[in-house]
Amino acid sequence: MKGDIGVIGLAVMGQNLILNMNDHGYKVVAHNRTAEKVDEFLQGPAKGTNIVGAYSLQELVDKLESPRKIMLMVRAGDVVDSFTDKLVPLLDKGDIIIDGGNTNFPDTNRRVAALKEKGIHFIGSGVSGGEEGARFGPSIMPGGSPEAWPFVKPIFQAISAKTENNEPCCDWVGNDGAGHFVKMVHNGIEYGDMQLITEAYQFMKDGLGMTHDEMQSVFIEWNKTELNSYLVEITSDILGYKDTDGEPLVEKILDTAGQKGTGKWTGINALDMGIPLTLITESVFARCLSSLKDQRVEAEELFGKKKSIVEGDKQVWIEALRQALLASKIISYAQGFMLMREASNENGWDLNYGNVALMWRGGCIIRSAFLSNIRDAYDIDPELSFLGSDSYFKGILENSTSAWRKVAAKSMEVGIPMPSMTSALTFLDGYTTARLPANLLQAQRDYFGAHTYERVDKPKGEFFHTNWTGKGGDVSSTTYNS
Repeated sequence: MKGDIGVIGLAVMGQNLILNMNDHGYKVVAHNRTAEKVDEFLQGPAKGTNIVGAYSLQELVDKLESPRKIMLMVRAGDVVDSFTDKLVPLLDKGDIIIDGGNTNFPDTNRRVAALKEKGIHFIGSGVSGGEEGARFGPSIMPGGSPEAWPFVKPIFQAISAKTENNEPCCDWVGNDGAGHFVKMVHNGIEYGDMQLITEAYQFMKDGLGMTHDEMQSVFIEWNKTELNSYLVEITSDILGYKDTDGEPLVEKILDTAGQKGTGKWTGINALDMGIPLTLITESVFARCLSSLKDQRVEAEELFGKKKSIVEGDKQVWIEALRQALLASKIISYAQGFMLMREASNENGWDLNYGNVALMWRGGCIIRSAFLSNIRDAYDIDPELSFLGSDSYFKGILENSTSAWRKVAAKSMEVGIPMPSMTSALTFLDGYTTARLPANLLQAQRDYFGAHTYERVDKPKGEFFHTNWTGKGGDVSSTTYNS
């Protein structure tokens, strides 16, 4: 009996996905560039299963039923191209290559187009949930060649996480790089969520002078509210974890954050598309700032910065902080969906935003209770341009604004950096302001560069130039795109 699917790459994510597939009755053929890794897997975690090994790409291809489905769980970039180039001569028309890594979506666009000319289908699929998700049910976001989806759908939906209503957290996202784009935005929102939580932690620790046991209790309670989520849950676990000397382990971890690039890609795409992804971009910059550890230590001493205590009722501040965190989190998702909407329009993907929310409801790192509310919002209005306009989220934002402003103002007053939480508030203020000062900005651009402007008392699309100094001339430069 031939295998249902082949998987290349036996790092922890690849191994766990294979074991997950085996649990659901699929025969998997496992391959790795190093034969020792295949032997270790077959004699270790895969021992006693129906999983079989392949020690060459030809053997892998020969052991699979047609149309062959081969999933790459390897490092994004050149490695994917290398394996693809080696596989294509061994495959038949209609066979399917699946990239399950964190690939930049233009690469998936390119691969789908190139393989289509050879009659090979290509799927670029985001997979979220880490090691545990891969083993017991990840969120899976496939896109690429739509002809391939019916052959992959049963496997992916079987191994994916399920909602409380047993709905699979996996569905077809769209053509070309749509799946990897949605995964990229997922990771951007993940950056934002993590940064917001760390800002709340610093406010409690440095501003309110709370102990780690106190902070753990707060996050446990918050997880019983609208903030219920995987990241809030693990934060409570982390804050309660003690090192061998009985002290909180988290305080012994160097405060320099790493990143693999997906948050940066999200910010770059937002800039390219003109979408104000302020919160997520600030979270990326916060990681960049954290890496300047030596400079920060010197600057603190140079400026003589002292920690200031936040005065007042601690419980009142904790509730205000909860509301500020919740409101900021809503803005993070709202901005992410704005970016997906623009990308869908530009690329003709026809994304189903309710389905995206469903795919993120379980298995993935950003899974949270209010994703069900996001799904409901887009079911009611599939063309919803701003998540905060939905009645449920509008109500939370309006009710939280006073507490949000209080926390933001106090953080600036006492010198606690909260870049993502404050930028989210500034975004909402800007988004809900009918007239912004960009009229002055346009006047400046016309003054020094003759770039023209539109007038509120004239039809939109009609451009004007003023000779502001009497010396600049009446000829305009170029118009702008509003």
